[in-house]
Amino acid sequence: MPERGGEDHARLAAAARRLALEAGRAIMAFHRRDAAVGFKHDRTPVTEADRAADRLIVAGLQAAAPAIPVISEESVGTDTPAPPAGARFWLVDPLDGTREFIAGSEEFTVNIALVEAGRPVLGVLHLPALGETYLADGQGRALHAVGDGAPQPIRARRTPAEGPAVIASRSHRDAETDAFIARLGPSRTQGAGSALKFGLLARGEADVYPRFGRTMEWDTAAGHAVLAAAGGQVRDMSGAALRYGKAGFVNPPFVASGRDRVS
Repeated sequence: MPERGGEDHARLAAAARRLALEAGRAIMAFHRRDAAVGFKHDRTPVTEADRAADRLIVAGLQAAAPAIPVISEESVGTDTPAPPAGARFWLVDPLDGTREFIAGSEEFTVNIALVEAGRPVLGVLHLPALGETYLADGQGRALHAVGDGAPQPIRARRTPAEGPAVIASRSHRDAETDAFIARLGPSRTQGAGSALKFGLLARGEADVYPRFGRTMEWDTAAGHAVLAAAGGQVRDMSGAALRYGKAGFVNPPFVASGRDRVS
């Protein structure tokens, strides 16, 4: 296996970005068209767009880095074992925000992240319908690109004096989320779908994203990588950094935030 970091991370980040863009084009072929909706074992929806993106990304990652296992939402099963401690592996959600996609919304993403020793070290969030891409390049940089434009550095902000801007799930907001927001005091709240919420934190357009409902590791790893590279953080309710490679790949409740820790 190539040495971790340095040129290896740069090569893998470039491959992940290329595949995310290709998957986005495949997904858009199905956007706002009548398509059959199925349901997986956990009763979450799945479409042919999810499956087409999954096939493209998994094959591309295996070709780019044959020694690195790929764990994708669409191919993992309930009996898939967690990777060994300290393992290096890809986490992929080929279409995050399937409910938004089915509803005709533009707030869905392609998520690809590389995890090393429980931490996402590089990642790509691509929004095909909006033509935006967020990247953690594995070199400590968070970048944002619009269309074919050159990626520009982005940075999470410190919470403004007038109070935090909170971003919450549009489809999965619950009473615990509302109670958490109330404890923050004066704040402004907006809703958003998919992993886009991590991108808005990384760009300094919001300060806090609390999530108490169920999420899986492939939902958060790419966004976590981008936010961390931008100076932000993702922590569970004990204050520990969110880790990856857990049994069952289920996340605990967490709070993602900008440069100021929020709990």
